[in-house]
Amino acid sequence: MHRTDPPVPTLGVEEEFVLVDRETGRPVGRNREVAAAASARGLDLELELTSSQVEIATPAAASSQEIGDHLHRLRGILTAAADDVGVDVVACGVPPRVPDSFPVTDIGRYRAIAERYGMLAHEQGISGCHVHVEVPDTDTAVGVCNWLRPWLPVLLALAANSAVYRDADSGHASWRSVLWSRWPAAGPPPHLRSAEHFAETVELLVATGAILDPHMLYWDARPSDHLPTVEVRVGDVQMRVEETQVFATLVRAAVMTALDDLRQGGRRSRAGAVLDPALLSAAYWIAAHDGVDGNALDPATGALASVWTRVDQLLTTVAPALDRLGDRERVEQALGRVRRDGNGATRQRRIFEESGSALAVVRAATLRRPD
Repeated sequence: MHRTDPPVPTLGVEEEFVLVDRETGRPVGRNREVAAAASARGLDLELELTSSQVEIATPAAASSQEIGDHLHRLRGILTAAADDVGVDVVACGVPPRVPDSFPVTDIGRYRAIAERYGMLAHEQGISGCHVHVEVPDTDTAVGVCNWLRPWLPVLLALAANSAVYRDADSGHASWRSVLWSRWPAAGPPPHLRSAEHFAETVELLVATGAILDPHMLYWDARPSDHLPTVEVRVGDVQMRVEETQVFATLVRAAVMTALDDLRQGGRRSRAGAVLDPALLSAAYWIAAHDGVDGNALDPATGALASVWTRVDQLLTTVAPALDRLGDRERVEQALGRVRRDGNGATRQRRIFEESGSALAVVRAATLRRPD
């Protein structure tokens, strides 16, 4: 008998963006106006916590080509809607130039978050890339999140795109992840034993007031609270669609590899390995600091090596899944370009060093209206 591969899971992508003044490059609180203009063009935007941000979300897609087509279309509509309003859309994990504070969007839930969390809410203004990959149930989602934990720092380093903040080099490739880590349920997920343990953990966080509701579970990999997916939230929003496309494909291949491991080994597979929290925390910080231009820590062994050693290890691990998707060559070529030229954070620093201007970084990361 021939082995039958399980169905390839669908994927979807959410991207957050900041709206900026065209002259100053500073965030402006006009998301409702842009959302109204987008609605007139047939696109419903999600309003984010701060009134200078919006989010687009693709439908579920079967291929990386399809996800790229969706992103080009959605970014195009968003850019046209922003143009209607007279503002620009910037694809950076943090805005290179900032106002004194980020006004909170006037929605009941967001007002409650602002009242509870104070300056955390008013200093938010950060933009991530969230990848959803289909899974059959919550128990499986928990196992996949456990499997992903040692690889999340690698994904963070690859997707770093927030080096310049407050008109200065932040000293970190992903300053977004550092700001994001201040929230009570952000960063790497804890090791979870089961769907029941996951539910108990969420219930406890809500009951103690650490989070207001399950949607404030901001872990970098989590079972989605509204879709049959694992949601990987570790990456900064990317400047270019092609970068998002490759990142989402790599995440999808990692989830597929986790699913294969779980099917073959059950709960006792390597997907269930427990990591030292201190090592995982250190691996996160190094990834946020160095991006693709320095070192990486393997949180499973404590070994420090070039980040590209860890990237190569990840690629080797997920290669069979990339082969099933028909995307191995595309991903390897794209990562080869990143290895040679750097990623979004590298690009930001290069522009800032050459120009001495955070506004130049804003201009480089501004989405362009399609012809």
